[in-house]
Amino acid sequence: MRQAVMTEPGVIQVRDVPTPVPGPDEVLLRIRRIGICGSDMHVYHGVQPFTKYPVVQGHEFSGVIEALGEGVEHFSPGTKATARPQVVCGRCRPCRRGDYNICDSLKVQGFQAPGCAQDLFVTRAERVVPLPESFTFEQGAIVEPTAVAVRAVEKAGNLAEKNAVVLGAGPIGNLVAQAARAAGARVLVTDVSDYRLQIARKCSLENVSHAKQETLADAARRVFGEDGFDVAFECVGVEGTITEAVANIAKGGRIIQVGIYPEKPRVDLSLVQDRELSLIGSLMYKHADYQQAAALIGQGKILTAPLESKHFPLEDYLSAYQYIIQQAGQCMKVFIDL
Repeated sequence: MRQAVMTEPGVIQVRDVPTPVPGPDEVLLRIRRIGICGSDMHVYHGVQPFTKYPVVQGHEFSGVIEALGEGVEHFSPGTKATARPQVVCGRCRPCRRGDYNICDSLKVQGFQAPGCAQDLFVTRAERVVPLPESFTFEQGAIVEPTAVAVRAVEKAGNLAEKNAVVLGAGPIGNLVAQAARAAGARVLVTDVSDYRLQIARKCSLENVSHAKQETLADAARRVFGEDGFDVAFECVGVEGTITEAVANIAKGGRIIQVGIYPEKPRVDLSLVQDRELSLIGSLMYKHADYQQAAALIGQGKILTAPLESKHFPLEDYLSAYQYIIQQAGQCMKVFIDL
């Protein structure tokens, strides 16, 4: 079977390797779509500090169940499916209390463990999430980033009738905004890209603001009035956006940190203390978040079609990265087709 391997930053080779066989409690998936995300781009550029080369990438994916290992009875071959890419120890304190998404020995397939960039991929049955037959393979591959959004929204608490700002309208920010809307929040999305704000509107996120043309304070006042906003989701990972969130959120507000920082930001903790703000980190997801993500997409509460930008075959994996670089923020989700 075919397997795409990043042998070093910016170099991908497609090799012929033996077909894997599922062992006990494992499932063999025939991969059909792989989504590329910002973290994958960090690996491409060689700036992901916890990834060693060579590495088989691919952690956002969908496919069809090809075969079942011994002891797997609750799935059927031919079923559309995706799966969590988390490899956890099950023994550390976070795992024992059920917080395996922050396992002390967490490895993510595609980064610290081999990913799914191959025709057939074996995973543990406990990680598999079956999908409705009506799902497109693109929707299936977007379940993973949607689960990130579901987890972030859960960390924010009850959002019914709350005012929420999402800083960043990339794929994760877009999905966080949609998930927050589905949870009952009134949502404002900010970004510096007209393209991404246009995609947000196509996802029926009407309250948008261009951060270079309108301050966050003015945008919040325009959308929410004098009440401002109670919750902020930082989905960019730069100092400027967390600074804006801390400076402008209502007293007692919650800031959910979703973006990944390549550089350590400075945060005005005097404001955090003085206004009794809560800074809350959100990492990845749990199995229930994956299931909820699939349900929200299936119910049409989260729209994915506007996020679909372009497709490349497995043999042109490298071209997909080059396309994303060339577009410079003018694309959302790029897929590898198998």
